[in-house]
Formats: sequence, C-alpha cells, structure tokens
Amino acid sequence: MGANFSGSASDFNGDGSAVKLRLGDIPESCVALVLSYLDPPEICCLARTNRAFRSASSADFIWESKLPQNFRDIVERVLENPKVLSLEKKDIYARLCRPNPFDGGAKKFWLDKKTGGVCISISSKGLTITGIEDRRYWNHIPSEESRFHTVAYLYQIWWFEVNGEFEFPFPAGTYSVFFRVQLGRPLRRYGRRVYNPEHIHGWDIKPVRFQLTTSDGQRSSMQCHLENSPGCWANYHAGDFAVRAHTDSPTKIKFSMTQIDCTHTKGGLCLDSVLVCPSSVGKSFA
Repeated sequence: MGANFSGSASDFNGDGSAVKLRLGDIPESCVALVLSYLDPPEICCLARTNRAFRSASSADFIWESKLPQNFRDIVERVLENPKVLSLEKKDIYARLCRPNPFDGGAKKFWLDKKTGGVCISISSKGLTITGIEDRRYWNHIPSEESRFHTVAYLYQIWWFEVNGEFEFPFPAGTYSVFFRVQLGRPLRRYGRRVYNPEHIHGWDIKPVRFQLTTSDGQRSSMQCHLENSPGCWANYHAGDFAVRAHTDSPTKIKFSMTQIDCTHTKGGLCLDSVLVCPSSVGKSFA
C-alpha cells in the first residue's frame, strides 16, 4: 500500500491530474550513463533527440571509454600536436576518426568510427618495391580510387617483391594486414571508369606469397593466386598479429608480397596500399 501511495504522489499533481514525464526530465547523469554503453554512432544519433541528451553526450567519461587506452601516445605519434590533448574527449575522438596523414604523408591513421579500433594505411610510396626506380618495370600513376591519390603500376617484371615495415603504439587487440591490389590499369574514358588489361599476365602460373612478422616473434605466411576480377580492387590477407595488454613498447611489424619465380614474367598489377586494422573490422574484407 505504501508503494502505491508513493507512486501516486510522484505520478499525479495535487489536483489529481497526471504528470506527463518527458525525455528531457531524465537526469543528465542518468542519460550519460546509458549513453556510455552505446556505440559512438548511436550516441551521436541520440544526441539529436533534445538538449538534455545533447549535453549528456558530451561527457568526457563517455568518450574516454571509446578512445584507445593509449590515445595520448597515438596523438603524439600521429598528430605531433600536444594541444590536441587539451580538447574535450569527444573532440579528440572526432579528430582521430579523420584520416590523419603522418610520416611525410606516406601513411594515414584513423579510428574506426563504430569500434574505436586503430586503422593505418601505408601508401605504395611508403613501401620498398623491387625495380620501382626503373620505369621499364614500374611507375607511379595518379588515381582517384586511392586515398593517397596515387598507385604503383607494374608493366612487367621477373622478380616481384614488395616489402614494408613500421613501428606503432598499437593498443591491445588482434590486427589483420591486407594488401590492396587490382589487376589492370584503371582509366577514365568519357567520364566512365574502365581498365586496361593490356599487361595482365603471369599471375595464374605460380601463387603469390604473403608474409608477416612482428618484433615479439609472431609469424604468418600464406600464398594464393591473384584471382580477383580484372578492374576490381581486392584486399589480400597477409596475416594477423596480436598485441598484449600492458605492452609498454611500440610493436614493429614487417610484411611482404612476393612472387620471385624467375621462370616467367608477370605484370598488369596496380598496388595501392597496405591496410592494418582490427581483425573484427577486417572480416568485412574476407
């Protein structure tokens, strides 16, 4: 009976009329606590509901939980601007979700907007490509289909070898490495996207080998034929690596894509970049 009396006191005015509760009447601290359990896109969507939700969605504790635990190290490594750390956590998250070039523009970093996972793309110009200095074999060509606006195009070569390495303060988690390639040279003709298959050859004879190693001894190796449809970009999985929690030092990774059987030539390949991303994000490329 006491419970019934308490409910009636809070649900009705003194004249007996019912009180209409609105979303804006929910305490801001309660709203913020609920929002902290949602993904960033869901938080941003609910922030448009009303003023109370918008104000609650800016709480630092919400966005700090979405940022990588070592986001301060990442800001120093990528942005090289300590003033960013003085921003609100929501603004730091938004800044890191943009494609942020670093290492002279050869790499780009961003956070996956939904998961907050670290993603890094390495341009073809940031890789070591055998024969890239000889225009009989390779050439860098402009491309609107690359986030770096340029790709490496292979005309023909006997010894195909692409290597890369870099060191980064990855947060704890499991990551995947992909090579983004295309058979055929992309072109624009009369405003339409087409490709030139002229130099495509040799990839169906022997498989390409992908390798990945890390500074703490992890290794991965796999091989496959390049069987993607000409004119279509494909992400070839080079391997996975794990970063343990409470790792103080940056993780160094090395990766390669090779086909060094010199019994035949191969060519007609576009190499755009190498992508490193959380394995949960990389599943969409499989």
